[in-house]
Amino acid sequence: MQITHLPPPTLTINQNFWRYAIPSIAAMLVTGLYQIVDGIFVGHYVGYQGLAAINMAWPITYLLSGLGLMIGIGSGTLISIARGENNSQHAQRALDHAVLLIAVVSTIALVLFVHFGETLLTIQGANHSIKILALQYVQSFGWAAFVTIFAGAIPMIIRNDDSPKIATGLLITGALTNIGLDYLFIGVFNWQLQGAAIATIIAQAITVIGGILYFCSSYSPLRIRLTMINIQLNHCWKIVSLGSSVLIMYLYTSFVVALHNYQFMQYGTELTVGAFAIVGYMMTLYYLVAEGIAEGMQPPVSYYYGAKQPRNIKKTTYLAIKVTIIAGITWFALLYSFPRTLIGLFNSGNAALTSEAVGGIQLHLFAMFLDGLIVLATVYFMAVDKAGKALAISVSNMLVQLPFLYFLPQWLGVKGVWLSMPLSTVLLSFIVIPMLWLDIRQRCRENTADIEPLILQP
Repeated sequence: MQITHLPPPTLTINQNFWRYAIPSIAAMLVTGLYQIVDGIFVGHYVGYQGLAAINMAWPITYLLSGLGLMIGIGSGTLISIARGENNSQHAQRALDHAVLLIAVVSTIALVLFVHFGETLLTIQGANHSIKILALQYVQSFGWAAFVTIFAGAIPMIIRNDDSPKIATGLLITGALTNIGLDYLFIGVFNWQLQGAAIATIIAQAITVIGGILYFCSSYSPLRIRLTMINIQLNHCWKIVSLGSSVLIMYLYTSFVVALHNYQFMQYGTELTVGAFAIVGYMMTLYYLVAEGIAEGMQPPVSYYYGAKQPRNIKKTTYLAIKVTIIAGITWFALLYSFPRTLIGLFNSGNAALTSEAVGGIQLHLFAMFLDGLIVLATVYFMAVDKAGKALAISVSNMLVQLPFLYFLPQWLGVKGVWLSMPLSTVLLSFIVIPMLWLDIRQRCRENTADIEPLILQP
């Protein structure tokens, strides 16, 4: 099988970066609309207890999206590298192994979610009423694990198959469907959190169906095949190892949110957890932009890596860093200036909830642009086939939280819980940012004979 894409035009580094970054940012924001829209409807129709419940269910269900993205990014990276090397057989092999991994991982996730979902809620300190609501959400996603994981993987694979606009279109279709169904199931039928889960699952199923149709069409030289022929465990492991840093980022987020939930229940109340849910949605909007910038950087950087163009890697990465910093500082300025307006999206007039969320924004989000840079560094090392460094950053991002979350609440109470994440992020950034800078410098010193401003479009 030969790759049949038409010869591409020449593009500048900036043009090529934005060609992938804009659809990727849009795709991540659209993906985030699933959980944000759920939060808006739950906040207005169920109240702060519903927000607390969905915030305790979210660290569990978020892992499904992480598993899908791990497979999608891991196999997508291999597809981009194969395209840079003009090796269509390796690209198809990556897709074959991705499909197998989705089936296997989904089966394992279904068993774990259905049997251990309640235990994971109990560990976070959920009381009886919160647990009943949250379990509706968790078990619904458990039974639909295959759909959620496939929906997380397929847009990333399509994007790396040189079709970022199609990937974004599928995600937008799913997100719009989710909004309409959220209103129907939560606002009209009063299905509470189970309605939110079912709405999301149906919307994800639409994304999956669209992705399958794409790989059956003339838009792609690759095909989704249910086959065990030429399947090798070492290829599966390669996908997992490349995408594992992304999964660790999701594990980190889930783990930290779960710990915050527990600490807020210890030092605060259900209302505090509800406020944390609102602040989390605010941070999620920036985090998705930062992740979109990083994921948009990945296909061209992987291509340049396969094509031996280190200076193009440097220019693309530096551009991504600038955009990440500007976006983070701008969003925090808006949140700091107009907090009550934005909080009102999730709150139907509870003054105590608003007051708690305003304080949370000021204490919890001031360093979020540094968190965006850590995400960017993780994806950079994955894109240049340094999965070990990417994994080390992701694991460190999780572990550095623990001492802050343990000691600060003892000294400062609820304020200590709010401050734990930003202070640990500042500390980790002093290690990760120099590490990224040194790798880029070394790469350019080793090979200075690459193409300068004009390059072939990946």
